[in-house]
Amino acid sequence: MASMSSLISPPNFSRLCFKPQSKQPFLQTLQPNLPKNLILSSRPRKLRLFVAAEAVASPSSPADRRLYIGNIPRTVNNDQLKKIVEEHGAVEKAEVMYDKYSGRSRRFAFVTMKTVEDANVAIEKLNGTEIGGREIKVNITEKPIAQVDLSVLQAEDSRFVDSPHKVYVGNLAKTVTSDTLKSFFSEKGKVMSAKVSRVSGTSKSGGFGFVSFSSEEEVEAAISSFNNAMLEGQQVRVNKA
Repeated sequence: MASMSSLISPPNFSRLCFKPQSKQPFLQTLQPNLPKNLILSSRPRKLRLFVAAEAVASPSSPADRRLYIGNIPRTVNNDQLKKIVEEHGAVEKAEVMYDKYSGRSRRFAFVTMKTVEDANVAIEKLNGTEIGGREIKVNITEKPIAQVDLSVLQAEDSRFVDSPHKVYVGNLAKTVTSDTLKSFFSEKGKVMSAKVSRVSGTSKSGGFGFVSFSSEEEVEAAISSFNNAMLEGQQVRVNKA
């Protein structure tokens, strides 16, 4: 006769239930074409599938891979510069800076490398070397313009009065400002406007500027009077823009 405990206890159904030994093979059996990185989560009368997230390393910031290359010859263009830098690492983009008024190269460029390692190697191999007889400077770019006083720079740019009668002034000392340049040229004539160009993305002087006049005669007089003149310790070059 069965004992009282066996009559009260519920029957053991564990032997009757199918329990897969591995969730993943069981899932592949149901649908063999599912990706292997799917994880099965089972609950009573419900089946849920979750895609396993794979950790992806975030790419390095472009700012960490962007090089400033200064004092390059005016004849060097984007493709030529890219080929030079590619000898020392993979290049994503090379861009020589040009003045919007004269169309002349500003003798500096920005090159974005594929990796931070490529950028570091390019700096090590190229900084202080020569291109076309000019010793170049290569380093990580300056602070972005958003981190300097943007309103001051914009106000200065907006005050410049462009004119078909203007001169290019090169080899400026880093301390020369637009107001200094205007005062200097005003000694020999009436200056409409003057502007010192800046390194793109910074408040740093680019070492050159422009002075506009109201007539071609004033341009000729400025070139005659100020070419090779000394301004704040440096001999400036003045010619037609």
